[in-house]
Amino acid sequence: MSKLPMWNHPLQTVMVGIMMAASVTLSACDGSKTDATSEVASDVTTDQASDAAPVQTNPMPNADLDGATAEQGMAVSYDVSSWGSAQVETLSINDIDQIKAAFGKVVSTDENSLDYASNHATKYRFMSTDAPYLDLIDSEKYLELGWYYANPSDSDKEKKLSKAHAKKAYKLARQLMGDAGGKVLSDILSGQIIKNTSIGGQKIELAKCEFYSCMLVLNKSATQEADAS
Repeated sequence: MSKLPMWNHPLQTVMVGIMMAASVTLSACDGSKTDATSEVASDVTTDQASDAAPVQTNPMPNADLDGATAEQGMAVSYDVSSWGSAQVETLSINDIDQIKAAFGKVVSTDENSLDYASNHATKYRFMSTDAPYLDLIDSEKYLELGWYYANPSDSDKEKKLSKAHAKKAYKLARQLMGDAGGKVLSDILSGQIIKNTSIGGQKIELAKCEFYSCMLVLNKSATQEADAS
């Protein structure tokens, strides 16, 4: 048997080394591809899960910041029928002293106020500034009754005062316009608006209750013209 040349052993060693290195490189490449594929698959799965997840909404849209639900409050009820229908003393629209007495004690007087049509007027206030207001505004042309119109979310005290104001206005309206005046108050407290209407011998320029305010504006000039005729 002939012997292999001496140079074949080192060559074989080199060739084996090259083949092993190539094998390692290929394994590494395959491993990188596997890792990259797994990473992409993981991202896709995460994105799909994110897309599929429902959007979280506020389960209590009317809740306060502390989680409590805001209450609407009880509506204000006016039992006008219990305010009396007995005969009352008739008042003239120009008898401001007796009209003031019907509303109670004057707390403050503003002689530089304005009436419904922005004419110079005197305002008589019957409540302190921090309480639901009750006012009379008197000018040469108009007499205006004004008071706070309670909201359902107001306190019980505010509602009680508002009802008391309305009851005084109801009586005064009857004194100025008879029983028809009482009906006017009942109508506006239930949401009606009255404009440019003659009732009970008085000309109503405007009567309404809305936006925290009730007003009854009587046109004194129209009454004076009617009396003159």
